[in-house]
Amino acid sequence: MKYALFLGCKIPASVPAYELSTRAVLGRLGVTLVDLPFNCCGYPVRSLDREAFVFAAARNLALAGAAGLDVLTPCKCCFGNLRHAQRFLDEDPALRQRVETALAAERLALPAGVTVEHLLPVLARKVGLAAIAAAVTAPRTGLRVVAHYGCHALRPSDVTRFDHPLAPTIFEDLVRVTGATPVEWPRRLDCCGEPVHDANPSLSDRLTQAKVDDARESGAEVLATACPYCQMRFTEFQAAGSAAPLPVLLYPQLLGQALGLAPRTLGLS
Repeated sequence: MKYALFLGCKIPASVPAYELSTRAVLGRLGVTLVDLPFNCCGYPVRSLDREAFVFAAARNLALAGAAGLDVLTPCKCCFGNLRHAQRFLDEDPALRQRVETALAAERLALPAGVTVEHLLPVLARKVGLAAIAAAVTAPRTGLRVVAHYGCHALRPSDVTRFDHPLAPTIFEDLVRVTGATPVEWPRRLDCCGEPVHDANPSLSDRLTQAKVDDARESGAEVLATACPYCQMRFTEFQAAGSAAPLPVLLYPQLLGQALGLAPRTLGLS
């Protein structure tokens, strides 16, 4: 099983542990990752210039297509954005023609059939829960974990096709396979607060605090994420507070521990 690894911008710059743990876990499970000269997924300019965002995304798809690979990304923002770009190219022939012309200047072409996948569905559906369970050597037995889904992967569901948008189970299934206990919590599908942080910090803080409080009240010992933005938000918000923080782990860090991987290979001290 082989994928082109799309890290995006935020992971290398701000959450390097996500890259480390993703590479370590997938390597242990027999998934080969290939590095290509990708550019930004286009999300930062999406609200400013639709065509620029689609071209940026399309160039990445073209690079993957030229290598004969599907794309795997740990970033839910990049995942949703690349999937959106594919939808827009399919629905708008004029846009597709302009993008194809721009790509041709670099001797690139829009590929047919390149799939963009997020890390969690690749683990759950391609590697498979049974194969992961068989590889677990240090189960996280007794650890109570809440799974934070985030926003970009679930909606719009007809574009992302990640899981049921209102009743997803994939993250809890992946927590359970580590030996940990997934905890039900009322705010599991709420936003972490990151998208509105710059525009309305007080609202963002209230959203984040509500989620952390709900996780604690539900009996969680760990909050698991699978998005660099969400990971940063929960970590940085709690670091600025006075209360003892609720530990926040990236999912591949949790899984990596269950697989018996060394903490340093997972970005853990």
